[in-house]
Amino acid sequence: MAGAEDPPEKHCWVCFATEREDRAAEWVNPCRCKGCTKWIHQSCLQRWLDEKQKGNNGGAVSCPQCGTEYRIVFPKMGPLVYFLQQVDKALSRVSPFAAVGVVIGTVYWSAVTYGAVTVMQVVGHKKGLYVMERADPLFLLMGLPTIPVVLVLGKMIRWEDYIVRLWQRHSSQRQTLVLGHPLPRGPADGAFRGDHLSVSRTLCGALIFPTIANLVGRLLFRGVPSKLQRTILGGISFVVIKGVLKVYFKQQQYFIHTNRQILNYPESHVVRERDEQNEREEDDTEDSGNE
Repeated sequence: MAGAEDPPEKHCWVCFATEREDRAAEWVNPCRCKGCTKWIHQSCLQRWLDEKQKGNNGGAVSCPQCGTEYRIVFPKMGPLVYFLQQVDKALSRVSPFAAVGVVIGTVYWSAVTYGAVTVMQVVGHKKGLYVMERADPLFLLMGLPTIPVVLVLGKMIRWEDYIVRLWQRHSSQRQTLVLGHPLPRGPADGAFRGDHLSVSRTLCGALIFPTIANLVGRLLFRGVPSKLQRTILGGISFVVIKGVLKVYFKQQQYFIHTNRQILNYPESHVVRERDEQNEREEDDTEDSGNE
């Protein structure tokens, strides 16, 4: 009877060591668990808490078996340590918002710089500096960032697609009038959408457009004295030439797509596959007979 009243031997559920193996260790029962999971080494529990908290010493941790939240008590700290701890917590809360602000500020000033460079590229370096020096600073801070935004939005207007649709509709109506009856719908009629809108391609094309307009203007309109006029004419020429080529290319893509055909499976392949199947069946029959 005396042996039955003895408390059960302590087992650490982290390192699986017993009380007899390390009598100097400090034990703790931090939750409602009973039996073999009741006890744990204080040092083992400290390491387990470090793994769960992952540097957040104030985070709550619960027992994985019974769900009891561990009661963690810290030693008292001095006023300076308490002040530094509060500062650290405040910085941790503010840092995500500060990071977003830094990113937005970086994008904004990059847009301002790009707008200023574009102005000097379009109207000339000296004239661009002269105009920006005498302009209202608030107007520059609000107007220069809109230059890349307007370029990107303009690049997203796919006016070539509208011309392609009008061309296809006009061609279909004209062929219907010539033949006297509507054309049969092709396999991809109404389903062909051409190329998709690429974000990276749109962004790069929009931002490099002023440089291309400047180069085309200097190449095609050397006799125009004003650099601004040359750039505008070069940009218009580039857009028109590119649009014509793109409309033609899309129309050809549509023609190729709508006139595709699926061929019949060749009879020679059918015969060859049938012969190969017969040979395999004969080989399987011979192998089973040999066995």
